[in-house]
Amino acid sequence: MEGVMDHTMRALLSKIGGMDYLVSEFVRVTSQNASPLALKRLVPELAHDALTSSGHPVHVQLLGSNPTTMAATAQNAVAAGATHIDLNFGCPAKRVNGHGGGSFLLQEPTALFNIVESVRKALPDNILLSAKMRLGYQDEALFMDNLMAIEQAGAAKLTIHGRTKKDGYGPPARWEKIRMAQQCSSMEIIANGDIYDLDSLDRCRDITGCQHFMIGRGSLANPFIFRELKGGEQGSYDELFDVMTSYMETLSEHYDDFATLGRIKQWSAHLRRQWPIIADNLKAIRSTQTIGELKQLLTTIK
Repeated sequence: MEGVMDHTMRALLSKIGGMDYLVSEFVRVTSQNASPLALKRLVPELAHDALTSSGHPVHVQLLGSNPTTMAATAQNAVAAGATHIDLNFGCPAKRVNGHGGGSFLLQEPTALFNIVESVRKALPDNILLSAKMRLGYQDEALFMDNLMAIEQAGAAKLTIHGRTKKDGYGPPARWEKIRMAQQCSSMEIIANGDIYDLDSLDRCRDITGCQHFMIGRGSLANPFIFRELKGGEQGSYDELFDVMTSYMETLSEHYDDFATLGRIKQWSAHLRRQWPIIADNLKAIRSTQTIGELKQLLTTIK
């Protein structure tokens, strides 16, 4: 989730806890491989044994279509401290697909195979390689072909989002398709899409047969979701506002006021899905012009 799940948000979620690991924003790999220095800048946790300050592992995700530069960047990521490499074949964004990356590659199983194989061969045996994909690009016709290409090329784990690129995030995730992969693949299949609470997690488990799950937008809508799913304390309005205020201070250490305000507003658009009080005040939040004004508003609506 480029532009949202940066190291500051990973640190926030990690502090609340409940997850097994986190995944970085994707690192774009073009005709030039990313250097170890660039990777450390993009994924600061690499300087700390690829762990957040709260001790959760961070997997480095790469996005690109050139097998050679993807492999070289994966090697550089390991040199920078990465312990796990993940490959993004699921991003539906137009600007990503327009450059031949993300879910665009789901139209060419051979291209998937070449990328995964090149990266796997470039990595030490002790470094795990995983990938993420959607059900397809325009349709699901190549779903099984893509699945087999990724598996035969050497990936150990595969996260599947239960929609095609064409679907975007509109129709409900088709978990029954993920079950097909779970039944025929020797990879560890991780189900993704439409998991927002314990009820949806239970339904996803029942339908897919999976024992491993990835939550993306659901964690932005409710930062306490991982803790709650593990049977921990339910998040409250008071805790949410404390977390938002603390997060603004963290953001201010890394970004200017304009960027900090923008990220909080962007996050609030996700929070409104699970927190009625944010939905009711979203227009006011979006209208604030300074950090101080936003903090004052949060104090008022709290």
